[in-house]
Amino acid sequence: MLTERQLEVVLSVVYDYITTGEPVGSRTVSRRYLTGKSAATIRNEMSELSEMGYLNQPHTSAGRVPTAKAYRLYVDSILQRRREPLQALDPLPKELKSRRDDAEAALSMISQLLARLTHSIGLAGVEVMEEVLVQRIDFLPVDSRHALVLTVLKGGLVHHRMIEFPLEIRPADLEELSSRINLLASGRAWNEVRQSLSEYLAGTLDHLSRSCFSALEAIDELLSGRSMRIFAGGAHHILGLPDFQDIGKLQALMALLEEESSLEKLVRSVPQSEGLSVVIGEENPLEELQNCSIVLSSGQSAGRRLVLGLIGPQRMDYEGAIVLLEGLLPHLTAGDDGDRQ
Repeated sequence: MLTERQLEVVLSVVYDYITTGEPVGSRTVSRRYLTGKSAATIRNEMSELSEMGYLNQPHTSAGRVPTAKAYRLYVDSILQRRREPLQALDPLPKELKSRRDDAEAALSMISQLLARLTHSIGLAGVEVMEEVLVQRIDFLPVDSRHALVLTVLKGGLVHHRMIEFPLEIRPADLEELSSRINLLASGRAWNEVRQSLSEYLAGTLDHLSRSCFSALEAIDELLSGRSMRIFAGGAHHILGLPDFQDIGKLQALMALLEEESSLEKLVRSVPQSEGLSVVIGEENPLEELQNCSIVLSSGQSAGRRLVLGLIGPQRMDYEGAIVLLEGLLPHLTAGDDGDRQ
């Protein structure tokens, strides 16, 4: 259990390190934050806090830097107090409002907006909570045994997956299958479309039945359950940070951000109670992110769950990130409701 003074020292060190990026000495804490305490007193407290796992000392003569345990204490203190509402994004940029009907463009723009405002990696995603409605499904042949299947859902979300057929299949046959799917699919729930397609395939295209059913299974797997689409923007903002100088870790992070399935796995790995979640350093279940922190905010509207987030170093501006996400999310979810009234 920390004493009140130890708590003040931890919070001071975290705040100063976030602000400056430099190890924090006892004189700095005494001069800037705890002006009624001597540097010697602060130094003794810092030594105890290091033994307790809240602070590290990079070099013998250097100041202290916070650990993930200290950042957690700092974030919890932010969440427990009242925060000033965001004013800078009221109202939302006009260009974003004009793209609400284009889900892909809006999500991409939001992720870039978050990245630009915070100099972190911005995340924006939507998860369809209701039954999936299909707008169009197409196949792009790669070779005689492989094709890229593109599924466009109502609202503009697009999913894609490479599929492998058990037998060779001609582009003309794929085109016929795509035409049949789209004849049945437009504006209908995938469960209904799947049943009608199964009946159709059972009575025709005998020579292609195995390949066609294989394609159907791949689409079903793609669309089964809840459908989520995640966009990441502004990854270049972290490239110059001293927190990301380990090339191996940086490459692993970039690879994760480039894969749609990996981004979905990332978002689903964070505890998703409605509201705000902050995951710090080794709290991340994904190894690629254990030198990062993630702040996610989520809310539901019109049968969809909107997710906004930021990925940055453990030395990120948590308070600024929290205020931004909490302030931006209600604008977007309220806009969804308003569009449907």
